[in-house]
Amino acid sequence: MSHSERVIGLVEDDQIMGESIVQRLALEGVTVKWWQCGRDAIREIPVSKLEAIVCDIRLPDLNGEDVFRESARSSNVPPFLFITGHGDIDQAVRLMRAGAADYFMKPFELDDFLIRIGELMGPPPASGTPVLGFAPKMKELERLLTRVAKLNSTVLIAGETGSGKEVAARFLHAMSASDSRPFMAVNCAAIPGDLLESELLGHEKGAFTGASQRHLGYAERAGEGILFLDEIGELRSELQAKLLRLIEDRSFYRVGGERPIPFNGRLVVATNADLPKLVEAGRFREDLYYRINVVSVRIPPLRERQQDIPWLMERFFAESAGRMETSLKGISSLAEEAALSYAWPGNIRELRNRMERAVALGLGQWVMPGDMFPEQSEGMASAMQMGSLEDVRQSAEKRHIIRALLATHGEVGAASKLLGIGRTTLWEKMRRLGLNDGDPDL
Repeated sequence: MSHSERVIGLVEDDQIMGESIVQRLALEGVTVKWWQCGRDAIREIPVSKLEAIVCDIRLPDLNGEDVFRESARSSNVPPFLFITGHGDIDQAVRLMRAGAADYFMKPFELDDFLIRIGELMGPPPASGTPVLGFAPKMKELERLLTRVAKLNSTVLIAGETGSGKEVAARFLHAMSASDSRPFMAVNCAAIPGDLLESELLGHEKGAFTGASQRHLGYAERAGEGILFLDEIGELRSELQAKLLRLIEDRSFYRVGGERPIPFNGRLVVATNADLPKLVEAGRFREDLYYRINVVSVRIPPLRERQQDIPWLMERFFAESAGRMETSLKGISSLAEEAALSYAWPGNIRELRNRMERAVALGLGQWVMPGDMFPEQSEGMASAMQMGSLEDVRQSAEKRHIIRALLATHGEVGAASKLLGIGRTTLWEKMRRLGLNDGDPDL
């Protein structure tokens, strides 16, 4: 994780743990605003520009749940990650249902904690290094999302499962003027249908059996930030109608409520389904489809962006090796070749999982094809498309040039010096290998 001038909040009365978290995050370029009692945090969180909040459940004056519920009244509350002892697990689970992002049980691995904080903070502002990918299609997507971020239109993100739709939505949020405001992510396929309306729109006390108190839904807690609805095609027809009303009227009703609640956020939705086909089949409202399809972007599957595969492998290797004990030094060229020959039906999610497995179980010094693809270890030669020696040479040369461009943030002049060739020669090789692809700053 590498962030510069980014700030999170910490609510922790334990001096030793607090100092440990502050010092470790400082090494990552993250500034920590530290409160040692709940009331101070409640007073200052709404006026602090924070990207995440780490909060102990047990505090000297209040408890973490009080801090969370009071902060949730604000329109710019960042994601909460709770620290809890074994005895507070039930409360931590209840807080997750109420909208908290995650919890860690004491004692916890600091590396795992840092990775989760990085995920909650989302991608850093754009720099010379790509955030979404190195392939031209992904660099173009970054540019498009950066432009779209300046608008307030509803955005529809389409792409296969595991292709990175939520990562793209978080990038859009990071690039927008409301980047300090909430990003509320809801997976419409993961929440049971009979609970989704209450989770999305909230409910009043006594609205149904078990509704012992008012509950603020994701739409309300999003405030002026982003409400991200993943797998929008899974919404039931009655909830589709209520979402359409939210978009058209910019307001909604809590379950059991009698007065409209204003919706001040931005709606971003994602799907891996063919929505026009669902409309044609009568399973998705046509009027809702046109309302959410104001700005549409497509995340290409990993098989269409092969230049990203070595980059992602290195990234996931570093993440996994950083939190596991391993003797591995890196990734072999054979493993890269196997990965480039694979179709990746599960996309980036599958690549991450396979790399984690390889790092966890690899016995040598380098990740080998069998570490990543154990099910193909005997037939790997046939699984990899065998090409001529010239094909292999060009493939290796292409990967080496990509590494040099990554190391120099896409600066062709600097990359040519790193490779020991002239700038014109490098341009010619990039053209021949299809690396520029009409993208002069690749």
